[in-house]
Amino acid sequence: MIRNIIEWVERMSKSKLLKIISTGDEGVGKTTLLYRYVEGKFLTNTKATLGVDFFLKKYHTKNKELELQLWDFGGQKNFRHILKKYASGAHGALLLFDLTNKSSLEQIDEWVDICREKDPKLPIIFLGTKIDLTNSIIVEDKEAIFFKEKYGFLDYIKVSSKMDENVKLAFQLLVNEITKDL
Repeated sequence: MIRNIIEWVERMSKSKLLKIISTGDEGVGKTTLLYRYVEGKFLTNTKATLGVDFFLKKYHTKNKELELQLWDFGGQKNFRHILKKYASGAHGALLLFDLTNKSSLEQIDEWVDICREKDPKLPIIFLGTKIDLTNSIIVEDKEAIFFKEKYGFLDYIKVSSKMDENVKLAFQLLVNEITKDL
């Protein structure tokens, strides 16, 4: 019994909790991205996230075991006033937009403000979602790169939760940036 307790304490002392927020307009794919990353499956039917939800995922590096607390922010305008409070204490963020919907870029300023109110240097990865819908893509890379440069985002990556394209890469790049000085 005592040995089990000691092993548990040792594991917990090696584990660090990282809070990562996922933001962007309603319907851009935040929940499906997080579900794909955590569960390894594509979620076909989702309902709009009301307010905030979150997922947990263990993440292993060669030296550390991390616990990722992945916050899924609802994209509806009527919830945005509470999101700054939930963003407090975040170590990093994923800011998503839909490559098939130009209007999903219109509120980027507001999302950056929500993410960076408490930490102006918060690392953010900018994700263009739904890359699998090749015939419907209307947002050009130059438009996304403009925002990446304007806000100093860590990177711009195109992802597909459905095809599991670049999902792990996005998290890996963000976690590597967050933990580089740990």
